[in-house]
Amino acid sequence: MNRRGLLGGLAAGGAALAAGAPASAAEPVGPRSVLVYTAIALLEERVSHGTTPYGERFRIPIIGGSFEGPEIRGRIVPGGADWQVLRADGYLELLADYFMETDDKVQIKVTNRGLIQTVPGPDGGRYAMTTPRFEAPMGKYGWLNQLIFAGTVAPGEGKVPSVRLSIFKLV
Repeated sequence: MNRRGLLGGLAAGGAALAAGAPASAAEPVGPRSVLVYTAIALLEERVSHGTTPYGERFRIPIIGGSFEGPEIRGRIVPGGADWQVLRADGYLELLADYFMETDDKVQIKVTNRGLIQTVPGPDGGRYAMTTPRFEAPMGKYGWLNQLIFAGTVAPGEGKVPSVRLSIFKLV
């Protein structure tokens, strides 16, 4: 497809979306989020790699866990890592790289970027969001390759260090 055809297709798709929207076509319509799964990722203690020009660097080994949602469930495969940089402004940049295995034994690669506010804001809350990208084999879980996802990050519970992730598809 050439550039003109691609742009025409995008314009036609945008017009179709606008035609189905209850608001006027001039008003932007934002995405809707739908829960894909909730996960508990089990972690080892963080390992410091020192201070760099970008901030203090850490690695947190991912040692397992589980995930479950309406269309997908399984386990987090041990062996991944969450690379983190604590910036001067108190925000933590995350880059986690790991595999999930579904209950029917399909391996799915996950690359998850995130940003966490380490110091509570004026309202006492902390910003903690993530944007996972999946690499799934074609077939039953191929839809993971075709959508944009966002999620929340919260501390896990229990004796083993962990985090709770709630992952949503944007539609």
